[in-house]
Formats: sequence, C-alpha cells, structure tokens
Amino acid sequence: MNRLALVAILFALSLAACGPKPSATPAAETQADASVTISSPAADAKLKAGSPIPVTYDVVPGSMGDHSHIYVNGDQKAVLMKLKDTHTLDGLAAGKHDICIKVVNKGHAPIGIEKCISVSVE
Repeated sequence: MNRLALVAILFALSLAACGPKPSATPAAETQADASVTISSPAADAKLKAGSPIPVTYDVVPGSMGDHSHIYVNGDQKAVLMKLKDTHTLDGLAAGKHDICIKVVNKGHAPIGIEKCISVSVE
C-alpha cells in the first residue's frame, strides 16, 4: 500500500471518530415521552371464561405516537382512539392469555411503546 493511500485511510478514520454523535435515537425519544398503563384487569388475574373483560387503560402517545391498538394473544382486537378509557373485550376461552396495548403512529405501525399483561381464564 502506498503512503498516500495509507494517509487517506487514516484521515477517513479520524473523521469518523470525531464526527457528531446523535444525542438520542428516535425510539429513545419516543420512550421518554410515551407510556401505556393497564389498570384493570390486574396482571395474573383469574377471569371467568366467556365473560366480557373490561380493560381500563391510560395511554400517553408521545411525540411519535397517534393512538393505540389492543391485542389478545398477538391478534389485534380493536383500534383505541381515546387516550384514557375502558374497552370491553369479548369473553375468552379457558387458558392463559396475553392482553397488550400498543402505541401506534398515524399509519397504524407500532412505535415500540406497549404494555402487556397475562391473565388466566377459568
């Protein structure tokens, strides 16, 4: 390798090392100003099979979020346009189930902010 090529490589590496560093990624900023709380049912609650399940939630969508979706076992059940409300899910079959609320953007894509609880239905 000739001397000029070596100098060019060292110069490029020094620029990369001294360049500006981003203060935070968009995901980190989103997580700082967004949150989801599920206040009912409680995590690990035991619920009656076939009975409607009221899910009380509070969402702060943050700067990247717009609204939220509710999921049961990974399947979307509803779009939640209210930030604080109670949404009633249809009764579930016996077994363990995961209920999640995810903050999404205007395009309905999750932004990484969510709250999930597991419940047992008997």
